[in-house]
Amino acid sequence: MAQSQLIMPRPWKAKVMIWADLSFSAMDLIEEAKTADQLRDLLAGFFTLRSSDPCDSVLLDLYLHTMLFSREQGLNKEQGSAFLSIVKTLHQACVETPLANEQHCFQYFSELLLCHSVRRPPFSVDLFSAEQVKMLAEFVINTYFRHFKLYKYMFTPQVRLDVTLSYTGMSEETVVQEDEEQKPSSSPEPSSEEQSPDTAPVEEQGPSPRAELRQYIQSELSAEVSRLQASVEEKLRLNAEALSSKLAQLEERSAGQRDKSHKGKKK
Repeated sequence: MAQSQLIMPRPWKAKVMIWADLSFSAMDLIEEAKTADQLRDLLAGFFTLRSSDPCDSVLLDLYLHTMLFSREQGLNKEQGSAFLSIVKTLHQACVETPLANEQHCFQYFSELLLCHSVRRPPFSVDLFSAEQVKMLAEFVINTYFRHFKLYKYMFTPQVRLDVTLSYTGMSEETVVQEDEEQKPSSSPEPSSEEQSPDTAPVEEQGPSPRAELRQYIQSELSAEVSRLQASVEEKLRLNAEALSSKLAQLEERSAGQRDKSHKGKKK
């Protein structure tokens, strides 16, 4: 099987998502669905997903809860279709690469919400109000971004590092010949009785300079790979902490705004 090229994390450009995935007639059918199972079957047909497939089943759950949330919040057909497309494209940005891209995805999601809350045609439309934007942001943060790494683990391949050694100044024939010399011989050694009395014992030779050089290079390379792995793990940890900090700040802001709105109502 051909190896796919590794895609590096990149920023995505937000665009208007009205009727991008679900048409007006599709939203009519969704509104007619009475139960969650009926709604799940409709979404599986619209997006050609199979419940028997583990990845498709996870996507169906994501789309199902997105549409149920849209119903609970009273979003109209146009808003529900756009919100599902926002969640769908956010997931596509997440699983585009197995490498860490939380910052790019969070920035892309923020731009998508802005693109659907400010009237600036043809670049953006005022589809959602300010209160709805806060509500949708809280939902996506608490459902998708909190399980961001689980989605990436489920939908992206595992990355492995393959190392190839090349020796400068040595031809391939010499390297292959040395490898063959280091392999143990499959033929049995002659016993002491079978050896000729005229044959003098040969002294064992120590490791060749090239073998020592190869061992040194391999040890240095292993140490460098270990340092690189530790650096990557540290960067992943810092990215995760930064994302958690941003999520906590957004939650504190939304909680403060809710408290202010409650106090205003009491007055």
